[in-house]
Amino acid sequence: MGGPLIQITPAGPSPQRRSVLNRRVRLLVAATIAYNVIEAVVAITAGTLASSTALIGFGLDSIIEVSSAAAVAWQFAGRDPEAREKIALRIIAVSFFTLAAYVSVESVRSLIGGAEAEHSSIGLVLAALSLAIMPGLSYAQRRAGRELGSRSAVADSKQTLLCTYLSAVLLVGLAVNSLFGWSWADPVAALVIAAVAAKEGREAWRGDACCAVPTAGSVTRQSAAMTTGSVRPPGSGGRAGSRSWS
Repeated sequence: MGGPLIQITPAGPSPQRRSVLNRRVRLLVAATIAYNVIEAVVAITAGTLASSTALIGFGLDSIIEVSSAAAVAWQFAGRDPEAREKIALRIIAVSFFTLAAYVSVESVRSLIGGAEAEHSSIGLVLAALSLAIMPGLSYAQRRAGRELGSRSAVADSKQTLLCTYLSAVLLVGLAVNSLFGWSWADPVAALVIAAVAAKEGREAWRGDACCAVPTAGSVTRQSAAMTTGSVRPPGSGGRAGSRSWS
């Protein structure tokens, strides 16, 4: 007799799975930091030699990405990553805002008469490599962050994905400038990227849901059902998952 029997399952990944995901996020963040350090050095050096504002801006963006990834690495280095999440989100948000401000200023300066950039083979190769590497890093981190329920990990994956867009803009801008001399194409596209960065920064600052965070809503509903007698907790009789009809 009684209502249907429903087995209560714990919300979110198991402790073992959570440990695996924490370790995976740390490894992905370390890889992102290592690549961005190299990217920053190469881009800023090549940009200085070619008088390319786009390349220098791309290199500075890499430095900002390092700060964002370092914030996530700091968060997951602690015993309780969730306790550090809000601070990490704030750092990521500030990184987005800084990137948006810098790209906007440099784009406007280029549009109103900045120095014309020279051809840069190194810049073209670097942009192509980043365009190939960054999407994979972003996807892997976003997937792990969503399963783990970490907003900061997902926010940092968006920072990495934004680097992909910047790589595409840089590649097109350098190529168009080299082939046709259209120096205005890069700063115009970069302004669009700046708007996206500002939006992502605002969401990170507010802590908006950017991933499927495991909740205990199902458990709460089941507890309420227990009160009415429609759900039996494990061990109260009957086989979990079976149904009994009155």
